[in-house]
Amino acid sequence: MDKPFAITLDPHSSLANHTGTWRSERPVYVDGLAPCTHACPAGEQVQSWLYTAEDGSYEAAWRNLVAVNPFPAIMGRVCYHPCETACNRAQLDTAVGINSVERFLGDEAIDRGWALPAPAVDTGRSVLVIGAGPCGLAAAYHLRRLGHAVEIRDAGAQAGGMMRHGIPTFRLPRDVLDIEIARLLELGITLTLDTRVDSVAAAMRDGGFDAVLLATGAPLSKRAYLPAGQSARVLDALSVLGDAAAGERPQLGRTVVVYGGGNTAMDAARTAKRLGADEAVVVYRRTRERMPADAGEVEDALAEGVQMRWLSTITQVEGTTLTLEKMRLDDDGRPQPTGEYEELSGDAVVLALGQDIDQSLLTSLPGVTVRDGVVEVGPGQMTGAPGVFAGGDVAPAQRSVTAAIGQGRTAAQGIDAWFRSAPPATERDAAEPVPFDKLNTWYYSDAPHAVRPRLDAARRTTDFSEIVGGLDADTALYEARRCLSCGNCFGCDNCYGVCPDNAVLKIVGAHGAVDPSAYGYAIDLDYCKGCGLCVSECPAGAIVMIPEQT
Repeated sequence: MDKPFAITLDPHSSLANHTGTWRSERPVYVDGLAPCTHACPAGEQVQSWLYTAEDGSYEAAWRNLVAVNPFPAIMGRVCYHPCETACNRAQLDTAVGINSVERFLGDEAIDRGWALPAPAVDTGRSVLVIGAGPCGLAAAYHLRRLGHAVEIRDAGAQAGGMMRHGIPTFRLPRDVLDIEIARLLELGITLTLDTRVDSVAAAMRDGGFDAVLLATGAPLSKRAYLPAGQSARVLDALSVLGDAAAGERPQLGRTVVVYGGGNTAMDAARTAKRLGADEAVVVYRRTRERMPADAGEVEDALAEGVQMRWLSTITQVEGTTLTLEKMRLDDDGRPQPTGEYEELSGDAVVLALGQDIDQSLLTSLPGVTVRDGVVEVGPGQMTGAPGVFAGGDVAPAQRSVTAAIGQGRTAAQGIDAWFRSAPPATERDAAEPVPFDKLNTWYYSDAPHAVRPRLDAARRTTDFSEIVGGLDADTALYEARRCLSCGNCFGCDNCYGVCPDNAVLKIVGAHGAVDPSAYGYAIDLDYCKGCGLCVSECPAGAIVMIPEQT
């Protein structure tokens, strides 16, 4: 029951000498879920490390970041940054350049030689990781940090998986890749290359491993049936990209046709231009709006002179002549044939139609089920076989480096939980991300995002030099400070200043600064009347009203 009150307050209070009812709600400080953090497939606490970087504490920010993702310099180059798509600031002016700040921190760590955190005390457990791609490497990192012994085995001559063999050097320089992998191995992880695992059971038995992670990726290019004459030159995109990444220069001819609409197709077409093709043409059966390739990748390809043939499919290849059938989209967005044909000349056709997993390793594993082309997994990435886990492209997930890194961490946590006979950790917070309308953006002025330097389009296709540059320290600081700190207090003092009843108290730490471990503020409920002014004036939406307990 509401209790009547009649008290005299500070004469400056808007509620002074007011007779009414005791408050029905009271304000509390919260740690909200920032949209960027919620959207990150790797599970990074994006708002947290951005906040740490805002005062120039770059090493602390980097350490916050690598607690989750050991490859910030790589991710700052190849991630398609869904965090920025989710960023609330995009509704104010433009999204925070999270990816550019991540790259700056990664490059700064390389320049300054920062080391990854040391592993925990050895547990006596050992894990075999099959595959040295982003998932396998990330899993090994987190397993080693937990104190487990880890050996990675890979059939290739170098670690990196598709980061090395599928991403062109103009997007990911190999020295950056090598440095971040080497830094990870310094934690005591064993890397065994040129070693194919044919039997998981035998490898575990002979090596004395307690668990295994299948992180073999999807290395097999999908094929399409194309009626083609003997003189037709049809290649797969992964082979072209792999050869180019290894420093070879496959002779593709003057006109190269790439069949597909994903990021691999864009990379293949852009690589063809750098290998000397006068024309690179992408043939895709849907429209640009329905293309699975990242919009930035498409824009870069167009800027470099790559041509696009939308709503088209290849029906026949005879020598250097390709027959294309025009397509139309039905009401459900599916492409349908029209019966209209045209011809296109091309010296080579590069197929970029997606990748499949190699199932040869799975046939001898009872309990491991493959459905829809991937291995079925449960919580913590464990398969139906006890102690056998799977992650990355071999398991159900978005196929990207970022998602693979996130699955590697989830698998490591799942393996660790299995060792302890504990349930796997819940990877994603059930809370909803803080929406834009919960922020008070009146306090923020327009501050457009910083633009990373880029090579001119005319210079890009002359070689494989990196296209996008990094931010300098001042610009990275500016970009980090554009963060709205959605749902998380950043000590602005608004609540302290606007409270009409002086009910907001500062919690001061040992050095005289506001103590962030306790939100920096507390509500004195003896004075708070529940007016909610602190809630409405909080720029970050970090204060909410909750029902008063009776």
